[in-house]
Amino acid sequence: MRPDRDTLVAGYGFVLDEFQLRAMDTLDNGESVLVAAPTGSGKTVVAEYAIAAALADGRRAFYTAPIKALSNQKFHDLRKRHGDQSVGLLTGDNAINADAPIVVMTTEVLRNMIYARSGALERLGIVVLDEVHFLQDAYRGPVWEEVMIHLDHAVRLVCLSATVSNAAEVAEWITTVRGETGCIVEERRPVRLENLFMVADRSNDRLHLLPTLIRGRPNPEVARLDSEAPRRRNDGAARHRPRRTLATPSRLDVIERLHQEGMLPAIFFIFSRKACDEAAAQCRKAAVRLTTDLERDRIRGIVDARLVGIEADDLEVLGYERFIDQLENGVAAHHAGMVPPFKEAVEACFVEGLVRVVFATETLAVGINMPARSVVIEKLTKFTGEHHAFLTAGEFTQLTGRAGRRGIDTLGHAVVLWNPFVSFDQVAALASSKSFHLKSAFRPTYNMAANLVRSYSSDEARHLL
Repeated sequence: MRPDRDTLVAGYGFVLDEFQLRAMDTLDNGESVLVAAPTGSGKTVVAEYAIAAALADGRRAFYTAPIKALSNQKFHDLRKRHGDQSVGLLTGDNAINADAPIVVMTTEVLRNMIYARSGALERLGIVVLDEVHFLQDAYRGPVWEEVMIHLDHAVRLVCLSATVSNAAEVAEWITTVRGETGCIVEERRPVRLENLFMVADRSNDRLHLLPTLIRGRPNPEVARLDSEAPRRRNDGAARHRPRRTLATPSRLDVIERLHQEGMLPAIFFIFSRKACDEAAAQCRKAAVRLTTDLERDRIRGIVDARLVGIEADDLEVLGYERFIDQLENGVAAHHAGMVPPFKEAVEACFVEGLVRVVFATETLAVGINMPARSVVIEKLTKFTGEHHAFLTAGEFTQLTGRAGRRGIDTLGHAVVLWNPFVSFDQVAALASSKSFHLKSAFRPTYNMAANLVRSYSSDEARHLL
């Protein structure tokens, strides 16, 4: 007989929220569930309950994530809860204990298993689809839909997402392809978020840090300030004669101001790996130091433990001296171009509160447990691989969701820096947006068609497509 719910969720040290209990009720009723809730609200507890229940029923559980860094973190988290022998990892790069009752993997790995009719799918009871809003990703989104459609209908799904405005519609679609799926929406953020706007005024050598919104509407003081600034066209020419000389605050000035305001630790989101490295190097060159001697010793210990076994020559090639010097001063870069031991050292130091400033690409916004007191967004545009695009409301919410540490902070700060190419009205519109409509990015591909023809009869393949 399966243990009761209190036994399965024991050890969390906090009272479960109503939305978590409703999601667990849905699973206990034999349904799949979509949980849409803000970052840091505790969606993972629902997934861990589903996994524990599957194991208690003698079934296997898969936990899928969109990126390898998140897969690696969930692998370590689940091992702490269930033991090393009970959890495996499959990411393409790593294959650890693949026959374990719980296996963490990227979504593509599961899709490939389904098409190959892998024996690993036997006795599978639960699949967690973390960051399920990735199904709208133009390049990888169809993989999530393929998994939902082709996975054996006896397997229940636990779909986790940041808040979306059409969660009920998404759950209804999942119901049509998989059977009854409950929709659980939680809009309350566990830590209140304050949106701020920072601009350097060279006319009087001031650094303004002002609320973006006042009672839910654009701050008129900031709007007036911004209207007096030079606006730039795409060719770089000024649109009108400025009454003020405004500028984007320098990273060093931003760090100093946040430090003065007690708003560190902070994550600076920069949509370029190279720029992240350059920003950390800039802090090193400026001799920025945000740690005590005791903290520096602890950082050194964490790094040594993570890098054990790597030869000195290899460390030199990887830029170890620069890396450790930055880290000991409380500054680091974090992106997919770093070797895993370096990234893991940064994450471990940040979780312990030893690193005060991290320059990161947007991959850090995808589920990795590295919340900060503040988030700084330097630009509201990013390169998609083909062109520069303005951040969507969903992307902005995903980034700012890192601000505010549950159980530590009562307030998180999302700071957007002034930019001559973006008006304050655009910033305020993003900060006030409550509509994050999730839509399918499905598109048939040759690879998909080949998999369908190989795995099904022609009539079944046509129907599925």
